[in-house]
Amino acid sequence: MGSFYENSVVPDHLRRDFDVYDRIKELDLDIGTFDQWMERDLKGANICSVIFHESGLVYLSGYGYGPGQMYDDPDRLKEGQGAAQFVADSMIGRLHWSLTCGGEGGDLNDVLYTVKGLGMVVSTDVAFHGAPSVMNGFSSRWQSVFGGGAGAFAKDGIDSSYSGVHARSAIGGFTGRFSIEPELIVAVAPELARAIIRNRGWVFPLPPTEAERIRTEYKANHG
Repeated sequence: MGSFYENSVVPDHLRRDFDVYDRIKELDLDIGTFDQWMERDLKGANICSVIFHESGLVYLSGYGYGPGQMYDDPDRLKEGQGAAQFVADSMIGRLHWSLTCGGEGGDLNDVLYTVKGLGMVVSTDVAFHGAPSVMNGFSSRWQSVFGGGAGAFAKDGIDSSYSGVHARSAIGGFTGRFSIEPELIVAVAPELARAIIRNRGWVFPLPPTEAERIRTEYKANHG
């Protein structure tokens, strides 16, 4: 378990009793590599994909994905749920490398809990009611990794932790050539957030000069 998590304010009855990475392995979830996630920096970028706040809040930008407009058909909703799960998997990888790339000592085991999710579901059908169902593909995957009664490791709706459960909005009615764009806020220990900010700043990907420094240090330490 992460050292920042062990020293956090999470009460004993809500503490995870599992390693997040064991669940990731059992789910066969690919979180990518350092080189894949660090090949980009903020040169010419309009936005970043992660923001760390010194309070411990971590904001993950939305990411659009999926086959296109959703409508209330079971097979189409299932496609949307699959797209939402894909985004959750991508965000888990993004969060991992944003927490670990600088070597401050934190990783996904130091996520205290999940705060808020927002899913914007593409559908111009005014009678569409399935936005929450589509977003469930994201939420259940997140709970599978971090804990929650809707996750893959829950039994009879009960898990040993609920740090993947989040407040959420799921809204349909947007246009676009994808199905869903979720965004997310999680909480880590303020001590970890401050360590990251002091070492490399509050943004991920990193500014160009910091990205080069972190890449050099990582390769020196990991071969």
